[in-house]
Amino acid sequence: MPTDQTGDQTGDTLPEDLDVTAYVGPYLFPDIRRRRIAGALHAFGAVVALAAGLTSNNSGLVIAGVVLAAIAGYHFVAGWHVALDQTAALAAASRAVGFPVGHASAQLGWRGLRSRPSWRILLYSADAPPTQRGLVEVDAVDGRILGQYAEENPEDWSQYGITE
Repeated sequence: MPTDQTGDQTGDTLPEDLDVTAYVGPYLFPDIRRRRIAGALHAFGAVVALAAGLTSNNSGLVIAGVVLAAIAGYHFVAGWHVALDQTAALAAASRAVGFPVGHASAQLGWRGLRSRPSWRILLYSADAPPTQRGLVEVDAVDGRILGQYAEENPEDWSQYGITE
């Protein structure tokens, strides 16, 4: 292993955020309703701009106030509460596909004009190699299954020395 000028060994090291020995617990995705904080700040800016624009008869400030008010309104209507965390969404998705789940991956996405949050979960069956896979979309607000697709796994695992 190479050494630096002080005699210490150097080499490849993982960044701190990828160090598994420093694991402190499951990651919780932040709640989307935090957007309402930004909405409140925009609303405050809108009130200030409108007040200043109306008292000074400045149409530019009035327009800015109206735009800020519209942005604030959007933040308030798009600030959904994420009621299902990734674990609950995975449980709902595994019930939807109807096979025992092994490896899975979850992604939080948004749909529609109001940016309603939904979990998109890719699932593989628990057998080795996985014989089935599925994709499920779960509403993160109320837990409804929005869509699902399951199929036989067409992937070829023989190149990795894994056979059925």
